[in-house]
Amino acid sequence: MSLVTTKEMFKKSIDKKFAIGAFNINNMEFVQAITDAAAEENSPVILQTSSSAIKYARIPYLKKMVEASLEEHDIPLALHLDHGPDFETCKMCIDNGYTSVMIDGSKYDFEKNIELTKKVVDYAHERGVVVEAELGKLAGIEDEVNVAENDAMYTDPDQAVEFVEKTGCDSLAIAIGTSHGAYKFKGEPKLRFDILEKVKELMPQVPIVLHGASTVIQEYVELCNKYGGNMPGAKGVPDEMLHEASQRGVSKINVDTDLRLAMTAAIRKTFTEKPEEFDPRKYLGPGRDFIKETVKHKIKYVFGSSNMA
Repeated sequence: MSLVTTKEMFKKSIDKKFAIGAFNINNMEFVQAITDAAAEENSPVILQTSSSAIKYARIPYLKKMVEASLEEHDIPLALHLDHGPDFETCKMCIDNGYTSVMIDGSKYDFEKNIELTKKVVDYAHERGVVVEAELGKLAGIEDEVNVAENDAMYTDPDQAVEFVEKTGCDSLAIAIGTSHGAYKFKGEPKLRFDILEKVKELMPQVPIVLHGASTVIQEYVELCNKYGGNMPGAKGVPDEMLHEASQRGVSKINVDTDLRLAMTAAIRKTFTEKPEEFDPRKYLGPGRDFIKETVKHKIKYVFGSSNMA
């Protein structure tokens, strides 16, 4: 099977009320774990790379690893650029065979965001590639995205309608209270479902995206801390809230932190329990297993995309 765009999978997600997991990849173990899990659950899946991941692993390697997974699995799979910082990065990914790109102009004012997004949309659509954009700012730190809490702001539903109409973007990431990184909430987790409800009321057929949506799985946080880590107070979005978001019209939910935690927890555990171990396969393998179980859980119990391929 070949790479696909997100158009058909998003249409199905809106009709059937489920979300599709968009999982960040950095290396072979991540690609294998995510696609193995999606294939076993018969789920569509989005593999996404940040600009930092591209700098680390390089596009030819990332692309070939993703293509290799399609030689083993017959599932709808899109390759997506996450948080494209500028037109040039989006163009590079489009020209190298990505089927979806995100241009993140949320750091700019409304008009500049529209201008930049429209430029990417025009280039992408001429080449059959779909575009995700963002309106509103999420707090937190992830790779090259760094937004202070007092600079974060919720998405305005009326602005969202104008933004989509003027840019022609295919999906829209909105800010309703999630944040990037492992420290998403200082108090009790809370999402502005009222904003999501209004956005969907105004744009029922526009796929909505939730960034900064890792659960920050406490089992892995505890393992990291038990085996030498230092992550006090790490807290994410509860599974129940993410499931509700998928039922209320979110089509794409991004997951990165949980996969990093899974890999790190397994590696720390192996190094502590087997300090003589130096074969990378013996600690990356368990990390791959942890990631696979994490992805399967999210697909089956949180996003509801099992058997939706």
